[in-house]
Amino acid sequence: MKGGFEVARGALDMIQPHEQWDYSSIGFPTPSPNYSFPIPTSNVIDNRCVNLERNDLSEWVEHVTKQLIDDLPDANSDSLQADTTMVCENDPIPSILGDLRPRKDMRRSYFEGNGEEFQWSNELGNQTNVCENGSSNRVLNKVDEQGLSLITLLFECAVAISVDNLGEAHRMLLELTQMASPYGPSCAERVVAYFAKAMASRVINSWLGICSPLINHKSAHCAFQAFNNVSPFIKFAHFTSNQAILEAFHRRDRVHIIDLDIMQGLQWPALFHILATRMEGPPHVRMTGMGTSMEILLETGKQLSNFAKRLGMSFEFHPIAKKFGEVDPSMLQVRRGETLAVHWLQHSLYDATGPDWKTFRLLEELSPRVITLVEQEISHGGSFLDRFVGSLHYYSTLFDSLGAYLPSDDPSRHRVEHCLLYREINNILAIGGPARSGEDKFRHWRSELAGRNSFVQVPMSSNSMAQAQLILNMFPPAHGYSLVQGDGTLMLGWKDTTLFTASSWTSHASR
Repeated sequence: MKGGFEVARGALDMIQPHEQWDYSSIGFPTPSPNYSFPIPTSNVIDNRCVNLERNDLSEWVEHVTKQLIDDLPDANSDSLQADTTMVCENDPIPSILGDLRPRKDMRRSYFEGNGEEFQWSNELGNQTNVCENGSSNRVLNKVDEQGLSLITLLFECAVAISVDNLGEAHRMLLELTQMASPYGPSCAERVVAYFAKAMASRVINSWLGICSPLINHKSAHCAFQAFNNVSPFIKFAHFTSNQAILEAFHRRDRVHIIDLDIMQGLQWPALFHILATRMEGPPHVRMTGMGTSMEILLETGKQLSNFAKRLGMSFEFHPIAKKFGEVDPSMLQVRRGETLAVHWLQHSLYDATGPDWKTFRLLEELSPRVITLVEQEISHGGSFLDRFVGSLHYYSTLFDSLGAYLPSDDPSRHRVEHCLLYREINNILAIGGPARSGEDKFRHWRSELAGRNSFVQVPMSSNSMAQAQLILNMFPPAHGYSLVQGDGTLMLGWKDTTLFTASSWTSHASR
């Protein structure tokens, strides 16, 4: 078993999905006695900073969105189509034009709101009416003329789609696809290119009465590995969750982990290593992996089993190619005497769990010792315009974070943007997001868990905070990643925008 430890650091970054794991290149340092996870050193990330200037696309989008919501006149609710509901609870979606038909010359026109002119000018020096504070002028002055024009046209197109003016939306989308490229030098151009492609799919699907084709899950899962190599977000999700699970498994000799969307299982080798080297000896580990493809699940189980064997750890893997909320509890084969952990790293690629109320009910029945939850700070519910506004702000922030580290022609950056982020955007806008089944989705799962009597929050420990900070230390400080601890959660974001929130919960019954 010692041979499995005499290897270099950086294990997780070197594991390639669906390839035979090279155990000679997978290693972990000796765990500390306070059960804090070792952080692998990425062989991809170095200390250079490609773009030291601030990428202000996300801030600009936030300011413009706020202005659209706050300053535009109220729409006549009787003339709105069914998809035009609310951007937020207190502000009705504005009507850009009285007849709800966006015009081609609107980018050179103005919106009348509260008696003030809201000017969209092609001269950057004139962008003074978007927000009253001085910071907005600083933001807008950093957005190039082409990016400003593209984002403006994208907003107009979203409004046209929201009122079912598909012909006008299609015309604007054709214009956008000619103006914006996913290989463009600016974040604005790349974001617009992917949003325009997703919105075009929605328009065409509406005309033809069909749904967008299902994504290639294997390819999308591989993109997670690329994202893990160039950004701290996936590492943050893995290591903070592993730390909470490790603490829940302290001195337990039989443990069971249910991963609601296991993918390639890249999260678990680090946890296995710590469990295998505990002073009290390794526990018997059983893992239930949920997923969409039995082929992928079997391959993942094989890789994890081989790794556990090299560590000398007793391990069982149980694959279930169904959504968690749609399985019978007996299929999970929970055994008496096991300490149960449920892990869920949420994403917007597809609906991994099924109806939320069924998922919640099953969690109540299982009464796990710990539930580790990592949520994207984005809403999948509401009208199309709801989803558009929220996702544009969210993904422009993610594109900004990638653009600060990687040059525009970097292949890893394009792979993440095209195979992962675009597919999430397409799922939210073109397919309708996880709520497309007609079932209501929780806005934030942690709010639902806190509001029920069945579960109580377990504050993320100081070890979890320390490990998250170590992860950020792998990236140049100039990049602008932000880590906040509050209300028992850990939140990782870019500058002032939270993107992922990690929390831990336990059931009253298990206590």
